[in-house]
Amino acid sequence: MSLLHMKDAPDVVATTISPRHFDDAELVPEEVFTRMIALERKRAERSKKMLVLMLLETGHSLTANESRGLLTQLEEVMTSATRETDIAGWYERDFVLGVLFTEIAGDRNTILNAIRTRVNDALCSSLNARQFSKVKLSFQLFPEEWNDDGYTYPTNSGLHRDLFQREERRKGPRMVKRAMDIAGSMLALVLGAPVFLVIALLVKLTSKGPVFFRQQRVGQYGVPFTFLKFRSMFQNNDASIHREYVRKLISGQAERMSGNGSKEGVFKLTHDPRITSIGRFLRRTSLDELPQFLNVLMGEMSLVGPRPALPYEVEAYDVWHRRRMLEAKPGITGLWQVHGRSRVKFDEMVRLDLRYAKNWSPWLDLKILLRTPRVILFDDGAC
Repeated sequence: MSLLHMKDAPDVVATTISPRHFDDAELVPEEVFTRMIALERKRAERSKKMLVLMLLETGHSLTANESRGLLTQLEEVMTSATRETDIAGWYERDFVLGVLFTEIAGDRNTILNAIRTRVNDALCSSLNARQFSKVKLSFQLFPEEWNDDGYTYPTNSGLHRDLFQREERRKGPRMVKRAMDIAGSMLALVLGAPVFLVIALLVKLTSKGPVFFRQQRVGQYGVPFTFLKFRSMFQNNDASIHREYVRKLISGQAERMSGNGSKEGVFKLTHDPRITSIGRFLRRTSLDELPQFLNVLMGEMSLVGPRPALPYEVEAYDVWHRRRMLEAKPGITGLWQVHGRSRVKFDEMVRLDLRYAKNWSPWLDLKILLRTPRVILFDDGAC
């Protein structure tokens, strides 16, 4: 199975701002401009340089002709505030003009203030007071700054417009997916009730602590939620062992660990002293995951999708890794689980998650669900 590949952006020679003139023929059409935002966003992920999206909005209170006339006046603004390498186009035809400032390096605030000052000065010199009052100017930077907890809340819709448009096009299939999630999780909870009871008793009788393990995870668009599992570890354990291994795993420095029956080893802590005796069995059989059907029923997770990330895991992410949380809702099982599981490196896991998000369909979900039991029973990646 081929994985997603993205090339690093080429080195960029510093470019001074030179005069240019835009006419309507030079403005990128709305649909193409949206695709270029997505392309430049991915290029910025690899080049480690910033991308700035500037939007000049005339407002829907104006008629199309009035808006058109005002946007024509903004040509001078764009002439004095952009470089030959920047991209101008219609973010919304006849109402919102967009400019992509690409391959920018330096301090975020300094760069943003410099662009804002340049554009505001150009606006003041090019427009009269009435025209100026009709223009709404906004800037969006990529990569976005994440808060101290290592995750952010719903992503900026301007720079990720393509993702929202893709979700809108999939509205029908998404309703099917949600129906599958509700039906599948309710069926699992009802039929699995006796198993739930037995596991709960075993967990309670073999170690002190609650039956369920509750942990904050990062869901789609960075929204946190409480993740449920059967407790497989001793109470009040130190997470530093796992935190350090995760850091090495994401940076590509982690070594394979010998697993139960695994010849090549797995990228996972297989001899974790925090795990109880019954916990090892639960993890080996993935029975500890059963309470996540409650997360699915509540809409925080799906039956199929990328595994939900820990906040300290997200802190160690490279920028492009974050897309696995933006492009799909987290799931109990997924493409990674049925194609590699813990035997593949972290970057390969992310590429599998992104491949799933790009090619997702209810039929693909069904195929993954049907393959999951076999993987659980015969694959050593869960050890």
